[in-house]
Amino acid sequence: MEKKLGFGCMRLPMKEKQIDYEEFNKMIDIYMNEGFNYFDTAHGYIEGKSEIAIRECLVKRYPRESYVLTNKLTGTYFKTKEEIRPFFEKQLERTGVKYFDYYLMHSQDRENYIHFQKTGAYEVAYELKKEGKIKHLGISFHDTAEVLEKILIEHPEIEIVQIQFNYIDFKNSSVQSEQVYNVCRKFNKPILIMEPVKGGGLVNLPEAAKKVFDDLGEELSYASYAIRFAASFEGVVKVLSGMSNLEQMQDNLSYMKEFKPLEEKEYKAIEKVVDVLNALGGIPCTACRYCVEVCPKKISIPDLFGCYNAKVQFNDWNSDYYYGVHTKDNGKASDCIKCGKCEKVCPQHLPIRENLEKIAKIFEK
Repeated sequence: MEKKLGFGCMRLPMKEKQIDYEEFNKMIDIYMNEGFNYFDTAHGYIEGKSEIAIRECLVKRYPRESYVLTNKLTGTYFKTKEEIRPFFEKQLERTGVKYFDYYLMHSQDRENYIHFQKTGAYEVAYELKKEGKIKHLGISFHDTAEVLEKILIEHPEIEIVQIQFNYIDFKNSSVQSEQVYNVCRKFNKPILIMEPVKGGGLVNLPEAAKKVFDDLGEELSYASYAIRFAASFEGVVKVLSGMSNLEQMQDNLSYMKEFKPLEEKEYKAIEKVVDVLNALGGIPCTACRYCVEVCPKKISIPDLFGCYNAKVQFNDWNSDYYYGVHTKDNGKASDCIKCGKCEKVCPQHLPIRENLEKIAKIFEK
């Protein structure tokens, strides 16, 4: 069985604002010695230092055929079609390789996708693939299942999809992990997982949640349940872990070198943990969307509630991003005119107007 743990290079060992190459070398050596070989970077990671660290610590020390390297085309680094190829060549130079095994159209959402379409980014990437400078073309994705389906229909050449996926986002109406996963399966696309521990939120758990896992008596880390949850799904080929020290790496390897899917008792424990986390001041919305149908300001209320829950439960940095996604073509929380139509149709009898005020204060500072 192919090893499922990927080395995400957005969070690396640091020493005085610089990547600690000595520590990174040790981590790479241990990771490779255990039979793992997948590395993921992007130009903007760690203020551009991640690509250079890959060159110095991986590329210069290991033969090219021994590892798989993924890089990304990020929309902020090009304005026109003519700027894409020079940027790509710069990425090859910075990482010290002649080709990328995977090259992803980075952070695709409805807005970024329009930019990529206008500039012919997919076409340029496909040309680079024909030239052998890209082995496989894919996307990393942050939006609704509907948007993903549109992209996959319009670009059947996409070979792989990277999505945000973890047990707390699985039913979250904002991130839509489950629905997005199902679209990947519908189109038979292999899946890469990012944020399996939600930026550390599923490691730094409240005591009540820790107790649920501790009571299993398995002596496994809290991270192990989150990473194995993601890896247990059919079609998932890699789960990226942003390992920033040797201790985290050794923990990840301890349960991923001989990976075993979650057992029934572990799934039940996760369900209990989700209940604990959802009780942390979140809004108990079931995302029936009746409120959206009657809102005169077209506010995507359940999606904004999902962003709020991610923020208050985990201080999730991605929640601000998703707030932008869900208010791009719809109303913001502050657009609410207090008509009350939403509350009349809400099966949960939620104080929606009051909640939207709270959300506006947090996300529209």
